[in-house]
Amino acid sequence: MRIGELAHRAGVSVRALRYYEEQKLLIPERTASGQRVYTEEAVERVRIFQLFYAAGLGSRTIAKLLPCIDTGHTTPTQRDELLAERGRLASHIVTMTNALHRLDDLIAAADQRTEVQAVGSGLT
Repeated sequence: MRIGELAHRAGVSVRALRYYEEQKLLIPERTASGQRVYTEEAVERVRIFQLFYAAGLGSRTIAKLLPCIDTGHTTPTQRDELLAERGRLASHIVTMTNALHRLDDLIAAADQRTEVQAVGSGLT
């Protein structure tokens, strides 16, 4: 498939695909005229990149993990990297969950004040 179709199917921009290529994360075949051609597997690969980027992993880390993605096997060093990233994400999730609970508390307090004001003004 061509770059535009991959971008559409994977939900990314053509620019993002070119960046992945620059970072050696995605290596398309080329036609005789130099156009990029991607395999069907590239769609899922790009989706994995997007997931990892959203989780805060950088290009270098993703590049280190590519063999794991491709083969499903890890070296001890890759496994350590995966565990470190998992620990970082777990910590971030705890922080985000705490922030979510604080927001819930603020919303509940604001709702309670609104109810009290409504009762006090006779609007209920």
